[in-house]
Amino acid sequence: MKNLIDCPAERAVYFLGGKWKIRILFSLLQSKKIRFGELKKGLKTITQQMLSKQLKELEGDGIINRNVIRIMPPNVEYSLTEFGFSVMPILRSFSEWNKRNTRTISVKLNKNFEENRIR
Repeated sequence: MKNLIDCPAERAVYFLGGKWKIRILFSLLQSKKIRFGELKKGLKTITQQMLSKQLKELEGDGIINRNVIRIMPPNVEYSLTEFGFSVMPILRSFSEWNKRNTRTISVKLNKNFEENRIR
C-alpha cells in the first residue's frame, strides 16, 4: 500500500483518530444532545481548546451537528448526524472486542502502555 487512501480500514481509523474523538462520539450517543460545558465536564482532562478543535473537526467531517440556541448567553448543543450514527456499530464492535480480549490486550500492552495517554 503506497498511501493511506489505498487502505479503506486505515482511512476510517485515520478519519476518527485522535485521543478524544471516539470518547466524544460515545458521549453524544449516550446523551443524544449535549452542551459544550457538559461534554467538557464528562471528559475531565480535555482542555477547552482541544475539545473545541475536535468538535470543529467532527462537525467539518459531517459526523456531528452544532446547534446554536439563540438565548442570552447563547448555548451550543452538539448531536450526532445520521452519518455519525452510522459509525457507532463499528465503535461498539471495537468496544466488545476489547471486553472479550481484555486479558490479552492488557498483557500485550503492559510493557509499553501508558495509562495517562488515554485519560
